[in-house]
Amino acid sequence: MVVYQDKKNVYWYGSWETGVYRYDGKTLINYTSKHGLSNNRVDEIKEDKSGNIYFISCSPQSTIVKFNGQSFTPITASQSNEWKLQSDDLWFRNAYQTEKVYRFDGDTFYELTLPKPPKLPNSFEIYSIYQDQKGNIWFGTNPVGVCRYDGKSFAWITEEDVTEFRNEGANGVRSITEDKNGNFWFNTEYRYNVYDSATLKSNKFYTRHKSIGGLDGKKDSDSDEYLSIVRDNNNNLWFVTYRNGVWKYDGMKVTHYPVRHVSKDITLFSIYKDNNGELWLGTHENGAYKFDGTTFEKFTP
Repeated sequence: MVVYQDKKNVYWYGSWETGVYRYDGKTLINYTSKHGLSNNRVDEIKEDKSGNIYFISCSPQSTIVKFNGQSFTPITASQSNEWKLQSDDLWFRNAYQTEKVYRFDGDTFYELTLPKPPKLPNSFEIYSIYQDQKGNIWFGTNPVGVCRYDGKSFAWITEEDVTEFRNEGANGVRSITEDKNGNFWFNTEYRYNVYDSATLKSNKFYTRHKSIGGLDGKKDSDSDEYLSIVRDNNNNLWFVTYRNGVWKYDGMKVTHYPVRHVSKDITLFSIYKDNNGELWLGTHENGAYKFDGTTFEKFTP
């Protein structure tokens, strides 16, 4: 499902129901609840400045486990309504169907509740968290849009493309990134130019622009929505769709990369850029895939 490479260049692969796999280039080790994981589903993997690895599960309930290289320790978060933002904080999603997130300041995990957006009082879930180039934290939700926290206040983007999905429910903002020009992409066919709200005369802190239309470059297309996005070392954007492979956008044109197993398209989940700039895919049922410069091939240790 998810891939992460730590500071020691060790790879970690989080699975749907078989725990996490550690690969140092020679040996593959599978850790499960038998070894100390609280849940065999791993939704997020992150590392603190001391080199501890954290495994987050968001279903059926939220669990956090710290791995110090030797053993696993469950983490209990402190309830808090005090929002802060420090440059070396780690942020984690909470369980699905909640409006909560975790903030880790290096010493304590705080469980925080994201305030509801103005004029949209419905309940929501947090699907993604992203720290931008200025250090602000962004929260992608389902179905009430995107929220930016700058350490002092919250600002919301609640345009139709980030709150609805083809008039049939909501897909949720599952991925957030910035392109080489500083524009934000929220897994829709639009890009957002975000300004400091103090410099604007209008009530909005952003402008919205039609970008590449559908992922296939067509003005009207069914390939508009995607699950995960990453920017590579050459400033190309790579988009992962659920059933329609991977799309690369170089700022001028789009290129499609089907991802198949035994000649059949497989369902994808995430894309990740490792420490060397190489691209990996997490899938639902087919393991990890790695880009070889031409195509995505199934990874076999």
